[in-house]
Amino acid sequence: MRYQNATAYRFLAPYLLIFSIFWLWPIIDSFLISFQATRTVPWRFAPTFNWGRLIGDPAFFNALKNTLLILVIQVPVMISLAIVMAVLLNSPLLKARGLFRFAFFAPVVVGEVAYSAVFRLMFNLDYGIINKLLNSIGLPSVDWFTNVTPAMAVIMMAVTWRWAGYNAIILLAGLQSIPEDVYEAATLDRVSKVKQFFYITLPLLKPIIVFCAVLSIIGTMQLFTEPFLITERGGPGGGTETLGLLLYRQGFRSLNFGYASAIAYTMAGLAIAISLVQIWLTRESK
Repeated sequence: MRYQNATAYRFLAPYLLIFSIFWLWPIIDSFLISFQATRTVPWRFAPTFNWGRLIGDPAFFNALKNTLLILVIQVPVMISLAIVMAVLLNSPLLKARGLFRFAFFAPVVVGEVAYSAVFRLMFNLDYGIINKLLNSIGLPSVDWFTNVTPAMAVIMMAVTWRWAGYNAIILLAGLQSIPEDVYEAATLDRVSKVKQFFYITLPLLKPIIVFCAVLSIIGTMQLFTEPFLITERGGPGGGTETLGLLLYRQGFRSLNFGYASAIAYTMAGLAIAISLVQIWLTRESK
């Protein structure tokens, strides 16, 4: 038995070595950097320098507020839309279901830079198609990128467009795992389709919904591309700056690696907390 274990670990050794060098060590090193003042030469150990600044930094709380705002509004809307899409894709009445499934999943395949550029053109004040449509029904044009609320709305719409179909495919797999006998028994008992959805589909789908919600929340916490490209680095005036964008600005624009590491580990701490909530909700549903 010991010989077999030793053989297994020898086969795993190349992977474990690469894992340690390129994944484990950077995580440990970045955590250590968060306790150093990196704007001085040489760097010096200052445990409270970056973490103390984090607590009193208005820019951090602004980015945190924007990130949480997206979480509270965009994620529930996207998950609700994904559930509706999954139910429709699972309907036997829908023709060419394979084509529709591909169409809903396709936005994930599109490059982030490409679709961000398209959204910026669509919402352009002068020649964007969205303002043209608003004008066609008698509404005035909206300056989407110079006011905080419209700019945040564009970010939320872009993220929803990209990831709603992805979540719908995951939920669709969950729907297909629900036994048909449950629905047949409910139909024989003359339970309406609406009641079947709320009392059968949603409860049985709850673990998958929680899984999709946690993935979406973690992804939103790391949101970077959309505010960077669509609203030009979190504009206007930092109104759409997220934690991911603040981390980039501190680490790669200001070269303040210590403070950027502190921000990164704050985001990681939030991700761990959400993962614990996911475990709790999953256990509760059993």
